[in-house]
Amino acid sequence: MNETGFLIKKIFDPYFEAPLEIWESFATFLKRNSYKKNEIIKEVNKIENNLSIITKGSAGIFLWKENSTICLDLCYENEFFGDYMSFLTQQPTALFTQAIEPTEILSISFSDLKELYNSSTIGINIGRIASESLFIHKQTQQIDLLMLTAEERYLKLLERQPEIVQRTPQKHIASYLGITPESFSRIRKKITL
Repeated sequence: MNETGFLIKKIFDPYFEAPLEIWESFATFLKRNSYKKNEIIKEVNKIENNLSIITKGSAGIFLWKENSTICLDLCYENEFFGDYMSFLTQQPTALFTQAIEPTEILSISFSDLKELYNSSTIGINIGRIASESLFIHKQTQQIDLLMLTAEERYLKLLERQPEIVQRTPQKHIASYLGITPESFSRIRKKITL
């Protein structure tokens, strides 16, 4: 049994169930990469060539603005990861991606994904699932930013990733929530009381 195929099946089953043989075939397109804590995965003004799934660790999507790093997204195990706009358009963006802790990812290249689309309806379904998952995640994040208080957003983040405070620098969590580190510290103290 192909360990990568089994892992991919487990990740995709909630969205689209297919026999293990399909996932083992898909796994042949995937490349495994490891990154050290704080290692840059995709640099600013470069093209994102891979769509990835984090299998271990965590990473973030960041923007450098006015001498400050802004965290646009935090991604953890079994989540799709990367500068998806750059991946789709094959154009550089101002975003960079970085491992937050030692991280392992499985990636499919843009050209391999196109080949997969052309070779089977399963390939199209895999791409559709990835796109839908990324869209829903980003849309939910935008709605939460507009509709929920910072405290409510933090509680929701804790629900999704209970050990986030132990795994992610507070400055990244605060930035992701759209608040200052000081405000984040006050929210944490209030919640833990």
